[in-house]
Amino acid sequence: MSSLTSRSMFEELFRDFAPGFYIRPVHGQVPGESPAAIDVRTEVREDANGFTLLADLPGVKKEDIQVSIDANVVTLRAELKRELSAENGGEAGAKFRVLRSERQYGAVSRSYALPNEVDEANARAKFENGVLTLTLPKKAAAKTRQLTVE
Repeated sequence: MSSLTSRSMFEELFRDFAPGFYIRPVHGQVPGESPAAIDVRTEVREDANGFTLLADLPGVKKEDIQVSIDANVVTLRAELKRELSAENGGEAGAKFRVLRSERQYGAVSRSYALPNEVDEANARAKFENGVLTLTLPKKAAAKTRQLTVE
């Protein structure tokens, strides 16, 4: 009996019991490889001026992150690419077989519906040390205007 066992059977079982709990890749599964996704951990904070969204994206490159804002919905898309180099058996490297891999890669898309609209013009995104920080100011509420009845 091999000590190298996969937990995918149990992961699939729990995914059936808690759909939506696990983040699935946006793109289809690569043939011959097990399903993979980025496990994004987020925190959304609110203060009087707006919202702050923190997303842990370790290993993701800044150019592989997209953020879009539509009124009060903020959508985050990211992709962690599997890069093979000569050191780890890529094109110029020796042939190898993976005995166990717990590394995650793939694409993910998450949307957050906030209680207020976001001022897109003043929204900011910063990516540092694997943490994406979105600063999302609230859009000023439309002021009520009195009309004179003629």
